[in-house]
Amino acid sequence: QVQLVESGRGLVQAGGSLRLSCAVSGGIFSRFGVEWFRQAPGKEREFVARISSSGGGLYYADSVKGRFTISRDSAKNTVYLEMNSLKPEDTAVYYCKPTGTSYWGQGTQVTVSS
Repeated sequence: QVQLVESGRGLVQAGGSLRLSCAVSGGIFSRFGVEWFRQAPGKEREFVARISSSGGGLYYADSVKGRFTISRDSAKNTVYLEMNSLKPEDTAVYYCKPTGTSYWGQGTQVTVSS
């Protein structure tokens, strides 16, 4: 059974930092890349970042490039999203999923105050 569990929710001021974690279970971690998406109230879910299965391929949405960093720890079957210089427009529920699959986590709330 594939499961994804996001953690790291928080309320921070603009300019602050947070680190989100996505723990992947079910034996698929080494075979798939992982993506982060986010969904703000009243908006569609949007792509944030992707890391390949090897960790060598990194991709970011223009809106977060230079501020967010995605990484993975194969020993812990976990993908991280380090978020710096946070802006109020980064406020959303953040989700992770293995690339090319329909498995989603439950999401974790990030709120950035101005």
